[in-house]
Amino acid sequence: MKIGIFGGAFNPPHTGHVQAAIKAADERKLDLLIVIPTGTPSHKTLPPGTPKPEIRFHMAQNSFSGIPNVLISDMEIHSADNNYTIDTVASLRRDYPGAEFFLLVGTDMYDSLSTWKESESLISTVTPVLLLRDIVDISSTQLRQMLPERGGAEYISPSNYAFIIKNRYYGAKPGWDWLRSRAHLLLDPERIPHVDACESVAIRLAERWNVDPDDAREAAILHDITKKLDFRENMCIIAEHTVIIGDLGGNEGKLLHSITGALLARVEFGVSTAVENAIRWHTTGRAGMSTLEKVIYIADYIEPNRDFPGVETLRQKAFDNIDDAMIMGLEMTVSNLLARGITPTATTYDALNDLKR
Repeated sequence: MKIGIFGGAFNPPHTGHVQAAIKAADERKLDLLIVIPTGTPSHKTLPPGTPKPEIRFHMAQNSFSGIPNVLISDMEIHSADNNYTIDTVASLRRDYPGAEFFLLVGTDMYDSLSTWKESESLISTVTPVLLLRDIVDISSTQLRQMLPERGGAEYISPSNYAFIIKNRYYGAKPGWDWLRSRAHLLLDPERIPHVDACESVAIRLAERWNVDPDDAREAAILHDITKKLDFRENMCIIAEHTVIIGDLGGNEGKLLHSITGALLARVEFGVSTAVENAIRWHTTGRAGMSTLEKVIYIADYIEPNRDFPGVETLRQKAFDNIDDAMIMGLEMTVSNLLARGITPTATTYDALNDLKR
């Protein structure tokens, strides 16, 4: 039996790891490839912010899942001490007596094999195999640099990328195309033009009022992600997360999506508190609104697809004085609701009174 051993920090695992391992397994005609995420590597110090071994093990499982004859082993992740390859190989030789072992290593590790613990003994029991990244030329170090810059999605499995973004590992920020596509999947198709237009206006308003445009874009893209859910579906989300919904006036059917949308934006997309709040208050407003919250409220109100009496005046005010625009928008909302026999929320009145003060 021919067994390959592929260890590493997998911090994070990427397509370069997978493709190089598959190629090596094919060339060496391996019967089994054992992928072993390390807990505490002996040859290097893991950088600050590295996810726990259990997290990297989970990502390795996602990366290599579905590949025939691959086993993801957790034999190293629970060790509190440094993990030495000689000890791992000894353990595997006991588990697979008579097997021929091949040690898959990258160029940097291959060149330093002679410095490893009991290197001569190690090399006498395994055949080193150099992994060449001629298919996907990327490293985990490069990925860790790309992720905070909204890059790298193409080098990571879809499930792992979503997992990384959800938890914001490595300081990752979602790529705009990825975030937009995920949001669109949650929307009714006819709402997509509104959300895209809201994003465009939010960027312009953010730049005008010195708000982080990235925060404004995230909030705008995600602000309606639960809009198509009915009352029961929204209430199920609220109950699942034990959220206190507060006063919704007489318009709860239209307002629940701001609560559940903010919740899912945090839980599923890892947004900041500032972005979560901008989504939460984009329908009712509240007293003491941040400038970002005002930007999203107004962007939702004045995006180019909106057409109602006074919208052009509101658009002008939005770039002249955002507080004046908020007062006008909130007053229009209150008047519209009352004309339809709907009681506005107390938070809307609080927002209006606070701005007027």
